[in-house]
Amino acid sequence: MIRKATAADIDTILDITRACAKHMIAQNVFQWNEHYPRREAFETDFKRQELYVLDIENKVAGSIVISTLMDDEYIPIEWLTPNTNNIYIHRLAVHPKHQRKGFAKKMMDYAEDYARKNNYTSARLDTFSQNKRNQNIYENRGYQKLGNIYFPKQSEHPFYCYELVF
Repeated sequence: MIRKATAADIDTILDITRACAKHMIAQNVFQWNEHYPRREAFETDFKRQELYVLDIENKVAGSIVISTLMDDEYIPIEWLTPNTNNIYIHRLAVHPKHQRKGFAKKMMDYAEDYARKNNYTSARLDTFSQNKRNQNIYENRGYQKLGNIYFPKQSEHPFYCYELVF
């Protein structure tokens, strides 16, 4: 089940994202680290009511942010649609012990269904250029790669921006 997060979920979400970071680093994917994601980001997501969690047997096993806020880093990207009616998907995480079971797909389905039901023009996101698995997932879902952005505290490598038009 996917539901809106509560304030009490944030510690568990941080545990999950730390486990994901450790798991990615072990695979030489340096997408997340001690600088990202941070508690402050999830607290802001929660206050904006844009933080969702995946419950498996009444335990939080993943999270996703479905936001209407365009980050400043996205401004230079030449998006396919105007910057007026879009959602932004951020910080998708599934605890490593629950990965490869279709849960990330369920959360993406949820985000995209939410966008369609609420008449958004598109869904936008970014993923690390060294994370080929994520790139394949998004491209297979119909997202188009549009440009690069950089998060120097995370990596010297770029992050690719993607958009799915509805």
